[in-house]
Amino acid sequence: MDHLKNEPLSVEASANITSDPSVPSISTSAVLGESMEMPSDTPICKGYDFNNGIDLTSMLQSALVTGFQATNLGLAIEEVKNMRRWRMSDVPFEKLSPIYKSDDNLQDIEVRKKIRAKIFLSFTSNQISCGQREVIRFLVQHKMVDVIVTTAGGVEEDIIKCLRHTYMGDFKLKGADLRKKGINRIGNLLVPNNNYCEFEDWFTPLLEALHDEQEQTGEYFTPSKIIKRLGEKIDNEESVWYWAAKNDIPVFCPALTDGSIGDMIYFQSYKRSGFVLDIAQDIRRINDEAVQAYATGMIILGGGVVKHHTCNANLMRNGADFSVFINTGQEFDGSDSGASPDEAISWGKVKLDSRPVKICADATIVFPLLVSQTFAKDVEEW
Repeated sequence: MDHLKNEPLSVEASANITSDPSVPSISTSAVLGESMEMPSDTPICKGYDFNNGIDLTSMLQSALVTGFQATNLGLAIEEVKNMRRWRMSDVPFEKLSPIYKSDDNLQDIEVRKKIRAKIFLSFTSNQISCGQREVIRFLVQHKMVDVIVTTAGGVEEDIIKCLRHTYMGDFKLKGADLRKKGINRIGNLLVPNNNYCEFEDWFTPLLEALHDEQEQTGEYFTPSKIIKRLGEKIDNEESVWYWAAKNDIPVFCPALTDGSIGDMIYFQSYKRSGFVLDIAQDIRRINDEAVQAYATGMIILGGGVVKHHTCNANLMRNGADFSVFINTGQEFDGSDSGASPDEAISWGKVKLDSRPVKICADATIVFPLLVSQTFAKDVEEW
């Protein structure tokens, strides 16, 4: 490495660099050194001009060359468009996996034109607690996603919102004061404790019925089967799980007991023991969803178990073809929540030749914008 070492340049030794002996040449060369020419196809940074009026589509198209996280939003929009645009017919038949080549049906290009990428949508519970729930419900209602992964809070909050309201509050409201009033705070949202009491009254009879069915059939319920029952029972078009059940979209929640539902199962165990929640069936089911897909896309809002569970399922097929992560986690602490897409590539969770995108931002701001430029553009055609 010795050939890379540079000796410091003295003022005397660099006198020939400048014609003005009063200005140190080394400083002149450091500040005013010439740069290489940029390649002709390098995008130019330029923001949206509101003199052209208020045009959401044009504004978000300009995000690509705005810089910082706006550019990442623009790239994420393009990634989702590619995810939704993909058809198996895009891949030349001779380049298909031997498994697919042996399928006589797939030799017909018209058949391959109808095969899309399977889209995994994953989100943490706060996305249901807030108004993002309506954006997610839209996607599920119109069958625009194929597999869902969420947390226990995401499952129960959707049902609770069909029973009682969540209210706006403030991030600075004192926890001790709220506790005395029986009000729970989620960021700047307020959830009265009575909401959970009503959920208990609604869910306990269903839990009893599930327990009866388990004893009668000898079959155990998985989280995905329970969530489908919740959607069927609530019978409310405002519910995400209603539409998931109606459209037969599987919803996975590996930590279903980590919330109010877990509380109910705990209380029930003292009244009547023996109910079993089978997560083993669901791990096989979600992994098979990925393995048996011709191509996959991941859209993950937040981190933690939903991010890893989705990525790990796609690891089973040697990585997702398309990926968009939206979260505020950072990678300095080694957490999976904050891990970059490139780290996911190292594990085989994202394909080597893919172009994954991470947006470091609040999903409640950027995800509706992303949906407005992708899924919401072709509801009827989809």
